[in-house]
Amino acid sequence: MTRQLPRAHDLAPLLKFKKPVLSPRDRRLASCLTIHDLRDVARRRTPKAAFDYTDGAADAEVSLARARQAFEDVELHPSILRDVARVDTSCEVLGARAALPFGIAPTGFTRLMQTEGEIAGVTAAGAAGIPYALSTMGTTSIEDVAAAGPATRKWFQLYMWKDRERSMALVDRAARAGYDTLLVTVDVPVAGARLRDTRNGMTIPPTLTPRVVANAIPRPAWWFNLLTTEPLAFASLDSWSGTVGELLDTMFDPTVTYDDLAWIREQWPGKLCVKGVQTVADAARLAESGVDAIVLSNHGGRQLDRAPVPFHLLPRVVDEVGDRVEVHLDTGIMSGTDVVAAIAHGARFTMIGRAYLYGLMAGGRPGVDRAIDILRGQVERTMRLLGVSSLAELEPGHVTALNRWGPR
Repeated sequence: MTRQLPRAHDLAPLLKFKKPVLSPRDRRLASCLTIHDLRDVARRRTPKAAFDYTDGAADAEVSLARARQAFEDVELHPSILRDVARVDTSCEVLGARAALPFGIAPTGFTRLMQTEGEIAGVTAAGAAGIPYALSTMGTTSIEDVAAAGPATRKWFQLYMWKDRERSMALVDRAARAGYDTLLVTVDVPVAGARLRDTRNGMTIPPTLTPRVVANAIPRPAWWFNLLTTEPLAFASLDSWSGTVGELLDTMFDPTVTYDDLAWIREQWPGKLCVKGVQTVADAARLAESGVDAIVLSNHGGRQLDRAPVPFHLLPRVVDEVGDRVEVHLDTGIMSGTDVVAAIAHGARFTMIGRAYLYGLMAGGRPGVDRAIDILRGQVERTMRLLGVSSLAELEPGHVTALNRWGPR
């Protein structure tokens, strides 16, 4: 074998050095390839009480674990020899086009996770061409969110309070601010038993116990942001010094019925969607009531533990009401593949909560952008590997939900 010393011009094509990234935040986010990676960064950078409020669920957290496991247990069936050079990820949802088959779900206390909060969410959604939903329990006002994202499609999520006039005042503000869809959440007659919050003494504003301070000290960026920006407060109600669960039990009305929903329908001028549906019978009754969409959801596992898994419920609900009302889905989505599986299973649209909040906690607005980019890339890649070029081509035959759990 003849050997020779390597020459510089021969080595150059083989050695390509990565350009240094000066921003620590950009380096962190670039290293995140999945939503789980963003979650790991979020956990390191966020005090335990705030992270656990986002990450946790009710009681033993069985509902959340099952919802995520349901997506992991999906088997996909690709078709081959299809032209997938271009894929269309857009869909029609509640009368308008969305660039992706998912939107940002309503989340409460968002500025507690990271100070950019709802503003990061609504602006990132606008840049991505997807809807953003603001929670009744948001920490930025209805009007400020609208001003921050004038071109973003905005939905408002409503909890019915015991004070009906106060509830409908929020609805009126949302209508006047240009929100086109009202999401009425119906699975919170009382607060779920969120044990992590109780153990952490989770309050708004944070309770400064020695344990809270000690946990926050290694996270100076979060602490600095909390102390040097506008004081944390609710956008829709007065400040509160108790736990989150106590707040929910004080505010929310366990007497809400279908009659109240009809009353809301009469007053809201836009699209009406009911969030928190967990049975086929309720889906059928809502379809008869004239709502525009329903969201199959167990509130991210944060209310009734051991509740039905929305993904498992989806095909039966679509068979029953899919020709009369749009069927959306949330809970358990941690990847774009999960989104594609839900659409193939019959969902019109999906919503992400924790997935975008992990991005927010990991890096503010750029972190939310990164979460959306990760999901977008996974949606596109999964579609190509399945051999479909549009969401309309997805069908139940592309997906098998393996039976880990089921009635005996």
